Amino acid sequence: MAYTNIDDPSAHFQTALWAGNSSTQTITNDGNSDLQPDWVWNKSRTTTNVHLSQDSTIGATGGVYRYLQPDNTAAEAVQTDGDGITSLNSDGFSLGYGNSNSWNATGKNYVAWQWKANGGTTSTDTTSSITSTVQVNSDAGFSIVTYTGDGTTAGGFGHGLGVAPKVVFVKRRNTAADWAVYHKDIGAANFLKLSTNDAQASGVWQGIDPSSTRVTVYQGGFVNGNGDDYVAYCFAEKQGYSKFGSYKGNGNTNGAFIYTGFKPAWVMVKQSNTARNWQIFDNKRDGYNIDYMPRLKADTNDAETASSGASMDFVSNGFKLRTSQTGANQNGGTYIYMAFAENPFTTSTGVPCTAR
Repeated sequence: MAYTNIDDPSAHFQTALWAGNSSTQTITNDGNSDLQPDWVWNKSRTTTNVHLSQDSTIGATGGVYRYLQPDNTAAEAVQTDGDGITSLNSDGFSLGYGNSNSWNATGKNYVAWQWKANGGTTSTDTTSSITSTVQVNSDAGFSIVTYTGDGTTAGGFGHGLGVAPKVVFVKRRNTAADWAVYHKDIGAANFLKLSTNDAQASGVWQGIDPSSTRVTVYQGGFVNGNGDDYVAYCFAEKQGYSKFGSYKGNGNTNGAFIYTGFKPAWVMVKQSNTARNWQIFDNKRDGYNIDYMPRLKADTNDAETASSGASMDFVSNGFKLRTSQTGANQNGGTYIYMAFAENPFTTSTGVPCTAR
């Protein structure tokens, strides 16, 4: 059985749903633990509006948190009309008075995925050639990193985790650029773009996997333009809480079972060997097996789409594919995934989890 040091994953990750009201409102998380988020990734479920990424390191301007857009290359921006996240609270976040379809319009439904770092408290990391600012949750294996590129071929930034991250997202903030993704199962010779459906390509990480202190980055605008500003979100695996891996599709509704060691709360998959959308599933938008899970695509502004057939089941120790659709299960396709827990399969005291 898989044991864990994180008996309540809701202390580190939660999903929230809300209906827009075109006014101010506070979104309160409903997990077992209070969660003050440090990275919030939200999306309108009912309209074709952009994904939005806000965090407590980059912070707020004019009372509204600055944002990036995971589904495209746009530079960092801020809503000037009071729309968007105005505060990150002890158990959720508050929204401003605007009625943008992206955040809080009447008649629209929304989802936010939230990770905890260190309550906005940062420190300076000088362990690599590029000095970075890090906000670290070592218990959950998550850090938010900001740095200014030096444009050198030997560049690298410290991530602060103390162990090697298995997934890293990097985005240039000051001008337009794709989001670069490192995933351990495609290796440092390759990268993916969160903001497109492209297959894996070579470059960016210089063929050097992240170490316990450093993420190596190649000279260039994606990850290390001279004088450019960047943010990175770094994830290490934690048993019973997070798992990052890969699987082979079989093109069958009786698809692969992927063992994670926990009942998932959130799963994102991407076929890495060909052009295919990033697909996000969570336990709040549909919570029952067999699961006709609504999908959101990280690389498009599409509204939520429901499967014509079952997608995947979240079970006590992993997830089971229930679709022949190519987005998650093309025969012979190679897929990478990220998963975060609702409950560990077995708690630190030996209490087992049940399937939903």
